[in-house]
Amino acid sequence: MNKVIPNKIHIIGSVGSGKTTLARNLSRKYSVPYYELDNVVWIRHGSEDIRRSDEERDKYLDNIIRSDRWIVEGAHSHVWVFKSFQNANLIIFLDTPYVLRIFRITKRYFLQKLGIEKANYKPTFKIFMKMFEWNARFEKQSKPMILNLLNQDNIKSIILKDNRMIDQYFK
Repeated sequence: MNKVIPNKIHIIGSVGSGKTTLARNLSRKYSVPYYELDNVVWIRHGSEDIRRSDEERDKYLDNIIRSDRWIVEGAHSHVWVFKSFQNANLIIFLDTPYVLRIFRITKRYFLQKLGIEKANYKPTFKIFMKMFEWNARFEKQSKPMILNLLNQDNIKSIILKDNRMIDQYFK
């Protein structure tokens, strides 16, 4: 018997874990709109992104989570994101291996530089190097906090080592 896909899903994981790919695939397969938290934080504006004010960012996220169906994905584990966790019917933590994320970050950078893969930002070497920092910080700081959050009794969550395992969950 197939499980019904939840109406409100929050996907969290480090840079290169497969969050956007999973969100895009679930969105396409189940006709649920998806939102990238990076685009909640940043207004994409030509060659230069503009950071939303905290108030604008929070209002944008509130509008998303008040809707009936959504998938929110991002690496953000800050306090402002907790309302998405609290309103989600399911939290998916993509805990892909560190080495795999390093590979994906590197691959993505080169594909974006070659124009083969679309980027929401200008793929500079500086951002490329920052992704390694963010990945390491996620592993040391955010991951333990997320695992602790997911251990709470009232949180419906799954932890996946590979985003392809989601099909097994919904079957």
